[in-house]
Amino acid sequence: MVALSLAIATVLGVLLGLLVWDRNVPRSAVLTAAGIAITIPSLALLALLSPVLGLGWAPTVVSLVFYSLLPIVRNTVVGLREVPAHLVESARGMGMTPVRTLLSIQLPLAWPVIVTGIRVAAQLTVGIAAIAAYVAGPGLGLYIFKGLSSLGSVNALNFTLTGTICVVLLALVIDGAFVLIARYSTSRGLRV
Repeated sequence: MVALSLAIATVLGVLLGLLVWDRNVPRSAVLTAAGIAITIPSLALLALLSPVLGLGWAPTVVSLVFYSLLPIVRNTVVGLREVPAHLVESARGMGMTPVRTLLSIQLPLAWPVIVTGIRVAAQLTVGIAAIAAYVAGPGLGLYIFKGLSSLGSVNALNFTLTGTICVVLLALVIDGAFVLIARYSTSRGLRV
């Protein structure tokens, strides 16, 4: 569920970032809208989506994509805006088209920043995915809600701790995977 949501959000977020990074008004509008959207409480968004999309995967994936967009769009915009102008001008002076300049110069230089945005979105998604159990979404949140709903029983704390610890471990594994992805997909000259 997290992987699917993150893949959709990455495609949408990077495309949005590519569309608005060099345009002041659309960039401000998109970043402001994404910033406002992320302030909506996740439980409220899930509750609003469930009558429309039903229970289970659909409201969960939509809400996770929704919350993942801000870090991905913002980092795509920041990464592209931080590419030195003289490199872009040199590429154009050598006869590169704007699309080739984007693909050959700008995106590779912005890639480490973009991957960091995807990494942040992944962490955010793992945490919010646990709350999706509220609308019968799959995942480790089922254990957390089962423990919370049976407070006072013998195994309530065990269920809650199991779900919480597994969410934390999953977040650490995903974070480690993104560290490796960033390391091996970034040009050696750009690695810090």
